[in-house]
Amino acid sequence: MSTNLAAAKRIMVALDYAEAKQAESLVRSLEGIPCYLKVGMQLFYSAGPAFVRMLKEKGYNVFLDLKMHDIPNTVKGGAESITKLGVDMFNVHAAGGKQMMEAAMEGVDKAIQAASGPKPLVIGVTQLTSTSQAVMNEEIGIEGTVEDAVIRYARLAQAARLQGVVASPLEVVRIKETCGSGFVTVTPGIRPAGADIGDQSRVMTPEQAFAQGTDYIVIGRPITAAPDPRATLEAIIASVEGL
Repeated sequence: MSTNLAAAKRIMVALDYAEAKQAESLVRSLEGIPCYLKVGMQLFYSAGPAFVRMLKEKGYNVFLDLKMHDIPNTVKGGAESITKLGVDMFNVHAAGGKQMMEAAMEGVDKAIQAASGPKPLVIGVTQLTSTSQAVMNEEIGIEGTVEDAVIRYARLAQAARLQGVVASPLEVVRIKETCGSGFVTVTPGIRPAGADIGDQSRVMTPEQAFAQGTDYIVIGRPITAAPDPRATLEAIIASVEGL
């Protein structure tokens, strides 16, 4: 099939593997499809910066999903190091507060000034898509609805100069209404029709998520655990063409 380039570039395939060899096998199977690739904690802690550099050398856009959450100075240093890697996007926890997120942006600016490389999108994690309202209220200790908490974090992230947030597709419409259409939304919790929702609580299909107006969707196990990951990704791309 001929790949719809615009749609492919808005789909992030989560490389949720323990080792580089496993991830490299998937990347080879997807060769020629210009999707985004998401590198999370497990793979990054195992394979390190060299793996990210390899993906960039192959021409992929990379979202480094480490969800930094620490004191501002530590996050500033982390953001500087990540920016020097040349990733296209990375995230920090909005729960770390405005000062911490501002420090992340300072780290990005410092790296850009020193190396004159590309400037990554920095996005804030609002509420994980595995978090239900009961967990948020009773265990995390945040009152109100998940949507209200997400919107509060989105406003805070925007005030700190972040370019967008990670949120479930259920909150995309309100985020765009509150922060503007140019404020980027990245939505995990995406499951093609009929797929197992696993440990996710707030999910949508790819078609539904793009219809809500999100900019990027993140899909992991439905692709990586499929008998034919390439065919699965191509089918998803075809299903969202034009949305």
